[in-house]
Amino acid sequence: MSNIRLFFSNTLSKNMIDKLDKSQSHYLTKVMRLKKNDIFSLFNKTGEWEAKILNITKDFVEFKSTKQLRQKENVQELWLAFSPIKSNYQNFMIQKATELGVSKFLPIIFDRTIVRKINKDRLEKIVIEACEQSNRISIPSIEEAQNLKSFLNSNSMNLIFTDLNSDNKKIEKTKFSDEPICIIIGPEGDFSEQERQEILSFKGVQALKINDNILRSETAVISAISIINYVIN
Repeated sequence: MSNIRLFFSNTLSKNMIDKLDKSQSHYLTKVMRLKKNDIFSLFNKTGEWEAKILNITKDFVEFKSTKQLRQKENVQELWLAFSPIKSNYQNFMIQKATELGVSKFLPIIFDRTIVRKINKDRLEKIVIEACEQSNRISIPSIEEAQNLKSFLNSNSMNLIFTDLNSDNKKIEKTKFSDEPICIIIGPEGDFSEQERQEILSFKGVQALKINDNILRSETAVISAISIINYVIN
């Protein structure tokens, strides 16, 4: 079996016969040079399946799913609430956060946010490619941009506040409930004082100083996720 993994949005089951879309078909046959009867794998939130190529045409690859390789992932969800930044840095940030296990991205428009729109289609493509590369099964979701008040009022979560003004450099795992863990990263101009107070008043929030230095947003994201993964795993 090859190590080629592709995301397949439709339901997968044993002995199911279906077709890949034109882009994925081209990738398998023209880029990776797979042929009839070759094996690859398909995945989505329900699990990962071995698939065999049954037929190759000009426009599509027909396959049969032969056996399940892995079942649905069952881990505590990890969310990232972040301020949008310039696209090249943001693309990198989303890619690495996906590789590190983030299950939901929540763009927040803060008082000092400069970039106030996101290209959701582009980011969704990045998370799929990152999941294919990193051996993940579930595809992270990307929410529409919202303001801080809406975010705090509409979500039940274990909130980790990356606060440069905090003296706390440790996370207490015992304070976590079964709700998703959400890391909130501010804009490059930092949180306003009013935003800090709103976040600190959120029930159960834990403030965390991830470094004494001022970090770029994408660096702060990677650092914070790595710390949380170390604590919970």
